[in-house]
Amino acid sequence: MQLRRLGRTDLSIAPMVLGGNVFGWTADKKASFAVLDRFAEAGLNAVDTADAYSSWVPGNKGGESETIIGEWMKARGNRSRIVVITKVGSPMGHGKEGLKARYIEEAVEASLKRLQTDAIDLYLAHWPDMATPLDETLGAFQRLIEKGKIRWCGASNLTVELLEAAISAAKARGGPRYEVLQPEYNLADRKGFESGLADLCIREEIGVITYFSLAKGFLSGKYRSEADLAKSPRGGGVKDYLNPRGFRILDALDKVAAEHKAKPAEVALAWVMARPGVTAPIASATSVEQVDSLVRATELKLTQADMEALDKASAP
Repeated sequence: MQLRRLGRTDLSIAPMVLGGNVFGWTADKKASFAVLDRFAEAGLNAVDTADAYSSWVPGNKGGESETIIGEWMKARGNRSRIVVITKVGSPMGHGKEGLKARYIEEAVEASLKRLQTDAIDLYLAHWPDMATPLDETLGAFQRLIEKGKIRWCGASNLTVELLEAAISAAKARGGPRYEVLQPEYNLADRKGFESGLADLCIREEIGVITYFSLAKGFLSGKYRSEADLAKSPRGGGVKDYLNPRGFRILDALDKVAAEHKAKPAEVALAWVMARPGVTAPIASATSVEQVDSLVRATELKLTQADMEALDKASAP
């Protein structure tokens, strides 16, 4: 598996990151372990989670995904071979959210305990917190790096303006900056990342790991009408893609997939991997078969004609 350097960090990751949002939700511990085993066996090495995964499930309180990943790494004795990415800031109960220094320093200890590790490779601010000065948040991340609790920091869900402000704040204070951005980006949702963020990340050598890389499952091709939305607990998030542009994208995916004897999802992920500025997409899996499909996506080489056909069909 050809590894890619993640921005200016010393982390090298496979071109596909395994999403941990399903662990403790649509994948129980046994299914999660099977998925993680196959992922590691295939040479993939980065797993993405967050402290809040999967707090939305009735009976859960958050931390379930980190706990499963921590138990798996301990059981397999493979912590040194895994790049662990987690996030802070999403609601975790009364008074437990946001990017204030005091809370970040409390939340990281809880994540480290659940992950059963001494250090997190990449710690991301999950959402912007407009009520907290950037200086305060960056200062907290700097202290965690100095103490060896985290190796690198980054952010998710930032606009161009917010990322520019974060870069400027880091320069002014002379401490660490956000070295990785995690934006929403896929064939169906191009505008946000392509309207300046991609250029900024390339210019500043910021690593990019995309989420919702399959547009909440729409680009798998299994949702082609409103009747299909009941196929999965995640189906409700797909309805907005069922429009003429969405169907154009699926048609283009079907054609390219047929030429490569691949699945539409594999083509959609290969397209993201080939985009300028992207280090790797995140995709989740609830079965070994789905992991095998993610691995095939990393091996798929799209031609210039394939890329042009997909670009044209998905033009924002």
